[in-house]
Amino acid sequence: MSAPFPPLRDDLWGIEPYGAPQLSLEQAPVQLNVNENPYGPSPEAAADIARAVGRAAVSLNRYPDREFVELRTALAAYLDTSGGSGITPEMVWAANGSNEVMLQLLQAFGGPGRVALSFAPTYSMYPEYARDAMTEWVAGRRADDFSIDLDAARRLVEERRPTIVLLPSPNNPTGTALPPEAVAMLCEAAASYEPGGLVVVDEAYGEFRRAGTPSALELLPAHRNLVVTRTMSKAFALAGARLGYLAADPAICDALRVVRLPYHLSAVTQATALAALRHAPELLGRVDDLRAERDATVAWLREQGFEVADSDANFALFGRFADRHAVWQGLVERGVLIRETGPDGWLRVSIGTAEEMAAFKGALLDTVRGTDHQTDHETDHKVDDKMEEPA
Repeated sequence: MSAPFPPLRDDLWGIEPYGAPQLSLEQAPVQLNVNENPYGPSPEAAADIARAVGRAAVSLNRYPDREFVELRTALAAYLDTSGGSGITPEMVWAANGSNEVMLQLLQAFGGPGRVALSFAPTYSMYPEYARDAMTEWVAGRRADDFSIDLDAARRLVEERRPTIVLLPSPNNPTGTALPPEAVAMLCEAAASYEPGGLVVVDEAYGEFRRAGTPSALELLPAHRNLVVTRTMSKAFALAGARLGYLAADPAICDALRVVRLPYHLSAVTQATALAALRHAPELLGRVDDLRAERDATVAWLREQGFEVADSDANFALFGRFADRHAVWQGLVERGVLIRETGPDGWLRVSIGTAEEMAAFKGALLDTVRGTDHQTDHETDHKVDDKMEEPA
């Protein structure tokens, strides 16, 4: 018998590539499935980005700044206004979306014989990063309210001794934020063994957190093994630009240089991100509107009898459905695309404009009138195999 072609790694055979369902605007005019900011860059910001890219275009025959010093300086300044304090350019790293940042962390600090750990349900790309970096994946379980049992979490970390602990806050797909004491405890647990582990707090949705919910950036001075990642895809409304970044001890940033590809951030990407940061207050100006729309959506869903997870993100996880796919399909048939992801029996809706959310509410009520949506509290928090969107 001949060997299969091409000579793919044995552990990759039969795996479907990453991807959320994509439908055209004709098929689903209301698209609330990948947690995008529904408000695009203003004409002023778009014009500034276009000018910056135009200036970069005349020197595209040259490689970009490999160390992207100007961009790291601007990102550090922004983080100091978004929950951080005393963050320097040497503490900042960036790549093509926080997905690439995460993969680089796994490439540098994971590998054969090492463990990456998180708590499910959580972002479904995490085990993919671990797989690609030949790292064993371990998933603990969250409680019924999607919080993390700190004592159980500490025991799991001390038992498995991961070199990477991945903690999204707010969590995707549940929207659950981590309290500072949980982050601090896990940093201490991951520092208690040799060679120790990094605790990576993924704040892709950090700008959407509710008032009084702190950022893990505040804990950086106290924990050398803490890494906080962010993205410009969500609150900054730049999903198409692909720019993610992190703040950490400079030694961690130095280590990532070993695994990064040469000139991994193009001159166009750097120019785009720098121009966007010049317009940060303007681009982030609709975040408060989206927070208010999120809270109103959560309240409305609960009024209709649905169970809804508390959310500090720009989406809401709600359920529970005996046949969630039938509900998802019913919404699609009514022109609204949301996400069939997370624990069995739940659906996730991104927060859009007021008009989009009104369309979602009407379509949901029309759908459930003909669908059994009785809640099922016996549903296990089993992670679905459908992917979330990139950060």
